[in-house]
Amino acid sequence: MSKNIVMIHGMWGSSWAWDNYKPFFENKGYTCYAPVLRHHDISPNDTPDPALGTTSLLDYVQDLKEYISSLDDEPVIMGHSMGGLLTQILGTHGHGKALVLLTPASPSGINALKYSVIKSFWSILTKWGFWKKPNRISFKAAQYAIMHLLTETEQKNCYDKFVFESGRAAFEIGFWLVDGKGAAKVDESKISCPVLVVAGSEDRITPAKVTQKVAKKYSTVSTYKEFENHAHWVIGEDGWEEIAVFISEWIDELDK
Repeated sequence: MSKNIVMIHGMWGSSWAWDNYKPFFENKGYTCYAPVLRHHDISPNDTPDPALGTTSLLDYVQDLKEYISSLDDEPVIMGHSMGGLLTQILGTHGHGKALVLLTPASPSGINALKYSVIKSFWSILTKWGFWKKPNRISFKAAQYAIMHLLTETEQKNCYDKFVFESGRAAFEIGFWLVDGKGAAKVDESKISCPVLVVAGSEDRITPAKVTQKVAKKYSTVSTYKEFENHAHWVIGEDGWEEIAVFISEWIDELDK
């Protein structure tokens, strides 16, 4: 198996999202890359580039395809949240020796509009024109949706790093049924590499029952693992090491 891992962050994130996982896997002998998505390389206090509002999932994918193609060896691709959906799309383009999806956003065709998901995005969806503007989730919504298993201090430290996100990307994920470009579409028949799908039993923004459907989509090549007492922020919640160890051992098994 490749000793390269490309780690793709999720909404409102940047490379800092992998501050735990990157050194963990580097200590295991991997070379880890944590690219920053288009228009995300700014300070949380900076005004976002207006072009971010209409940046598509397909724009992110194109940038990532070029990034991965520049590497010497095809990597394992690991994505969290929206990064997990981008990872799935990259898999349809033939990228990835293996795919690791951590509490991933679901592709089109999977109904993810549960009550907790709608509540998570309510502060964004209720703003007219959100689909063409940069957005930043409110702290209250982030506490509920993403960070409810973190301490209050951890929540504040994490949220203070959040940057703006693409309204277009949020629309493409949540309203795939009316997205003419089908940006969130994934043809599972084009993914033949091993796929690990990780869910948190307490996840509110990508509920475990929805994540199970993601794993089922790739049932011929997927492994599904649900972690009790974990939610969406599996990359930083207390006990994240248990999940990282499981992923590392799963990757190692692929070589046997």
